[in-house]
Amino acid sequence: MVNPVQGVAHYENFPVASWLCPPALREPVRAIYAYARCADDMADEGHASAAQRLLDLQAYRAEFLAAVAAPAVSDPTPNPVGRWPQIMQPLAQQVRARQLPLEPLLHLLDAFEQDVRRTASGQPYADLTDLLDYCSRSANPIGRLLLHLYGVCDEPSLRQSDAICSALQLINFWQDLSLDLPRQRHYLPLSALQRHGVALASLHPDATEHAPAEAMVLELCAQARALMGQGAPLAWRLPGRVGWELRLVVQGGLRILDKIEALNGRTWCQRPRLHARDAPLLLWRALWRPAAALPLPSVPHQETTP
Repeated sequence: MVNPVQGVAHYENFPVASWLCPPALREPVRAIYAYARCADDMADEGHASAAQRLLDLQAYRAEFLAAVAAPAVSDPTPNPVGRWPQIMQPLAQQVRARQLPLEPLLHLLDAFEQDVRRTASGQPYADLTDLLDYCSRSANPIGRLLLHLYGVCDEPSLRQSDAICSALQLINFWQDLSLDLPRQRHYLPLSALQRHGVALASLHPDATEHAPAEAMVLELCAQARALMGQGAPLAWRLPGRVGWELRLVVQGGLRILDKIEALNGRTWCQRPRLHARDAPLLLWRALWRPAAALPLPSVPHQETTP
């Protein structure tokens, strides 16, 4: 996972309450990420059955809706009612105080439930369009919630935020093949597997020669890089701390792509990650690389599976 600044969320492509985040916004950011992290862990950590995970997520959704519908209380101390009061009460407080939209928060739960069902059934994503539809619920809501906190709501900024968040999610997928494949979590699009003649069963660390799979992963990385290029100008347009924070996120994602390419795409054998020694390069690129210097091609067209 890409994590240019320390975070606490499962999706570490996004910084959480970092030193770049204005102090006044750290509490709502923490509340959002605690909510997302708990639900994400519920969906894919531990040894619960798929049926139990779905029941837990449904209970989580119901408790969230009840918390935001309840009247505000003068005592901010969490009252231990329900299964997750330490998450729901601070989030409900921030929903009221910051007028957070509920739809993105509910979309995250939709994505986690989709993950559980897909993993249980082994159903693959048909193509990039199908996968990006999932990203629209699993990643894009975080970016939209953060823009809401910063008071940014124009449609071009929202579209660019969606492109950045979806690109980060795709990068996360191609970075984590060595972790996801053994757990039967399959995000490689069926159309890409078929086009390159790659079988999922062939992607294991002992495979010494696998040129088709290398070409497939590099192609998928190129698509993610193109998508990041579409959204990246937002990072240079936003002012102050939020702009710097987003620049580092963008550069962290691009740096992971550099590392995947250096491995020739073989991330089913080795997981690339950022290290402290990458920080100077990320800062340099965030400082000196203007949005105009980033490539802005369209994401390559993906044929649908017959």
